Amino acid sequence: MIGGVTTSRGAERRSGAAHAGLDRIVPPDGVEACSTPHAASRNRIVHRSSGVDRTIAGIAAQQRGLVTRQQLVAAGVGRGAIGNRLKRGQLHAVHRGVYLVGHAIPLPLALELAAALACGTGAAVSHRSAAALWSLLPAQDGGVEVTAPVRGRGHRPGIRVRHDPALGRDDFVVRDRVPVTTPARTLVDLGASSTPRELERALAEAWARRLITRERLRVALERYAGRRGAAALRGLVGRQDGPSLTRSEAEELLLGLVRRAQLPNPRANALVGRYEVDMLWRSEGLAVEVEGYAYHSSPRAFERDRRRDAELAAAGLRLLRVTWRQIVDEPEAVVARITRALVSRPDLRA
Repeated sequence: MIGGVTTSRGAERRSGAAHAGLDRIVPPDGVEACSTPHAASRNRIVHRSSGVDRTIAGIAAQQRGLVTRQQLVAAGVGRGAIGNRLKRGQLHAVHRGVYLVGHAIPLPLALELAAALACGTGAAVSHRSAAALWSLLPAQDGGVEVTAPVRGRGHRPGIRVRHDPALGRDDFVVRDRVPVTTPARTLVDLGASSTPRELERALAEAWARRLITRERLRVALERYAGRRGAAALRGLVGRQDGPSLTRSEAEELLLGLVRRAQLPNPRANALVGRYEVDMLWRSEGLAVEVEGYAYHSSPRAFERDRRRDAELAAAGLRLLRVTWRQIVDEPEAVVARITRALVSRPDLRA
């Protein structure tokens, strides 16, 4: 057991009665626990094993319960001892050379970290798995995607390994103790491995979550200029209207801003007469509409919007329009506009 209690039944069987009773708590430092040569030998073994256990526990505590074979060897656990710990359930293999310590159920993000550890030094969670870790896209089945600078040997079940010898320390960060490609690098990777719609969604989320800036994107696009994904991302960033979000996606981004600013919750997609507004604060007399070329682009839609504006005004509502570009580039300004509108209700004016 980790944390000062050693369970060594296999070792007891091999060593006989001389090593019986190793399943004991190590006495405090300075306390004499033996009076016979055999007892002294047992205490030395327990102390040594306990020290190894504490080292392993310390490593696992920093790695979501995980430890690698190399780390075990460095801690003084030989090949045979690793096998014994696996048999006793003190270690549980996740990938070749990567183990969970003391429990078989992985902690959150342990599988992602295990995949990166299994692929060697400098490897990082990437592509769709990185997008899920950054909350840019939902996770998908099919294994954890990892990019490694050194090509590994053989197939690793549960891991989709990509080889990039140019992957450097500037390409990834450690987030929640998991090495993961930066948001900008993740978007470039998605440009080559995801659908155009998924890339649009990931870019919108990255902007809304303030994970990227135009300067970071510019630097990333210059650095990865020769990659296929960079061309797709550059074309999307260069569009004047930004990603063509659906109505529900644009509303979701705006609602996230409202909630983070701790403003009163609006009603979404609320009916006012014959028309539906994106967000409504009825008691404050305010409606907010998100405009975007995806669903407000045609002349017919423009005329429809003007008729709706007139009917909303007749119902005593002020209409505030915001664009996708304002939401992602100027979120603080959008929140400030909504806040001013909420606190400046006509019935409260002097």
